Amino acid sequence: MKFTLTLEGDKTALQDYLREHNWLTENETITTIEKPGEGNMNMVARIITPNKSIIVKQAHGFVQKYPDIPAPIERIKVESDFYKLISNIGNLKDYMPTMIGYDSENYVMVMEDLGTGSNYSDAYKKDVKVHDETIDAAIDYLSKLHNYSFSEETITNFSDNLALRKLNYEHLFIYPLMEENGFNLDDVQAGLQTVAVKYKTDKVLSKKMKYLGESYLSSGSVLLHGDYYPGSWLNVNEEFKVIDPEFCFFGRPEYDLGVMIAHLKMAQATANQINEIWKKYKQPAGFSKDLTQKFIGMEIIRRIIGLAQLPLELTLDEKKKLLEEARVFTDNGNLISIP
Repeated sequence: MKFTLTLEGDKTALQDYLREHNWLTENETITTIEKPGEGNMNMVARIITPNKSIIVKQAHGFVQKYPDIPAPIERIKVESDFYKLISNIGNLKDYMPTMIGYDSENYVMVMEDLGTGSNYSDAYKKDVKVHDETIDAAIDYLSKLHNYSFSEETITNFSDNLALRKLNYEHLFIYPLMEENGFNLDDVQAGLQTVAVKYKTDKVLSKKMKYLGESYLSSGSVLLHGDYYPGSWLNVNEEFKVIDPEFCFFGRPEYDLGVMIAHLKMAQATANQINEIWKKYKQPAGFSKDLTQKFIGMEIIRRIIGLAQLPLELTLDEKKKLLEEARVFTDNGNLISIP
């Protein structure tokens, strides 16, 4: 049965589709279809019946939020495989929703509905403090994920997700430093385009970013979430949850940790909170603090002067300072105090 998920579609057709896959019983009827949150990559809906609610997620061959950007539709299969991998790992699955089922014909995944909550994007607001408990939970999840030992067969058979990573590579390492990428940063904040020129014309920085990108595209033995930032964290009944591992792959753990720290810095976490991450994160074998800091620098640069903007409530001077720090991170990574 061919199926397209919509928020305004025919409830009867959706009911029939979900019943066909035994995701609803024959007697269950849909009362409400609603948008559970702001998704970027996929079409997502919360389906509510008198008995329960579930999350239905469908991938298309483009980015849902930006339909003019092509994206590999197989990404949702990789995400479903991630959930299968952690389904028997108690200290990880407790942080994430349970996958109920996957339809390979329509690229649809059905998930447990964790309940009404919100992601942690409010952390970027000036008047919102990132709580130590939130950071501790984020560290705990990442430590457990990065230190779980998967068999060589599992690692070999798991998708490298390379098509999606190559798309992401352009947005991480290339577009932000292009002098002309069609995106006027003054539309984000007056004066930001001028600030960005210093970095867009830095040929040494461009070379360093491309070299760093090779590390991102390489394979490894550590399972990564792949998009570990406040938009992928949920606060549900004061509990920390993690969603949307569609960028997952087996690679270098420094990428996940670097992205996390970069976002906490942009959310104006304190220096003490940042240093506590280094103390509490359980480092896998072969872990490199220097590489982590380079990824911190990359993520700050691409989020401030790249296309994937965040709801940052920072002054132009605060952004300039972060960019200056980020440039140092990409050079030698010595700016953060490491115990």
